[in-house]
Amino acid sequence: MRTDLCERLGIDVPIVGFSPSEHVVAAISRAGGLGVLGCVRFNDADELDRVLTWLDTELDGRPYGVDIVMPGRVPTEGTPSDLGRLIPDGHREFVERTLLRLGVPPLGVDESRRAGVLGWLHSVARTHVEVALTHAPRLIANALGPPPPDVIAQAKSHGLVVAALAGRADHARSHLAGGVDIVVAQGYEAGGHTGEIGSMVLVPEVVDAVGPDVPVLAAGGIGSGRQIAAALALGARGVWMGSVWLGTAEYQSTPALRDALLQAGSSDTVRTRIYTGKPARLLRNRWTSAWEDPEAPKTLPMPLQNLLVSPAHDRLMESGDPSVVPMPVGQIVGRMNAVRPVADVMSELVTEADETLARLAKL
Repeated sequence: MRTDLCERLGIDVPIVGFSPSEHVVAAISRAGGLGVLGCVRFNDADELDRVLTWLDTELDGRPYGVDIVMPGRVPTEGTPSDLGRLIPDGHREFVERTLLRLGVPPLGVDESRRAGVLGWLHSVARTHVEVALTHAPRLIANALGPPPPDVIAQAKSHGLVVAALAGRADHARSHLAGGVDIVVAQGYEAGGHTGEIGSMVLVPEVVDAVGPDVPVLAAGGIGSGRQIAAALALGARGVWMGSVWLGTAEYQSTPALRDALLQAGSSDTVRTRIYTGKPARLLRNRWTSAWEDPEAPKTLPMPLQNLLVSPAHDRLMESGDPSVVPMPVGQIVGRMNAVRPVADVMSELVTEADETLARLAKL
């Protein structure tokens, strides 16, 4: 199972795997794919630098990528304390009431001193780019459309391939006009930030929109070799997979999160703005249901919503209760039924895709 994407990225199989875990990223790249590190969790540029240094050493020349989050429209900027003053008291009171009703205890530390995730800020995302360009990634991707023109120019001057996620064909055309090299067509089924069009419709639309010279990766609803084969049949040159790695041995998670993922079915997710302020698919649970109550406040714009809920996320994750853990994940969560090493998952994906393509060739 090889496409021209493999030669372009220096990989053995056309599987691009996104994860916030450097251990998962390294394992994907070692298995012949392209591991892509989600950078949004790094508030501290020095920490990202240490992780990328580890990847450079661990992979010893094998390619990997980085994923940043830079919205097309610059969101409100400021220090955590400045931004915190923009969050209405009523929203904070709702979150605290909800946590108490769900039986989620405080952490036992001064939560006001926890900054939350600042990678949603343009200023912080730019530090991610600056750090990445001092290392050896093969690809830089933006989860919210094309990076700003100066970032694209910087990346290309360092020899990086630039990718951007798109949820509509017109978005893909815009990305291409802005200088993006690879378009990731992310369908409605995907975890995290995602649009409203299903992959079966979206992927061929994007392929047709950008033309035969632009590689398209299919994302959303891909968790098996058969689904990879289907993506290739729709015209994609490869796949972008994220959710499937949450169930791997290399992904460090709490017991409660692991139980929640293994117990969930494909209908146990919800697309909501409560995580970041933009539509994102999460595990459906008692926490997400609380925000659907008529008395719940409207979600805040990025980055205020995530700053509001970040302390709550820490408490929910540490609660030990699988029914409240906050986690972005796609509809393929229903395929997660055992914890396995990344290498085993990759081997099964490739074998099943090859078998499926061979079977279809005989029709």
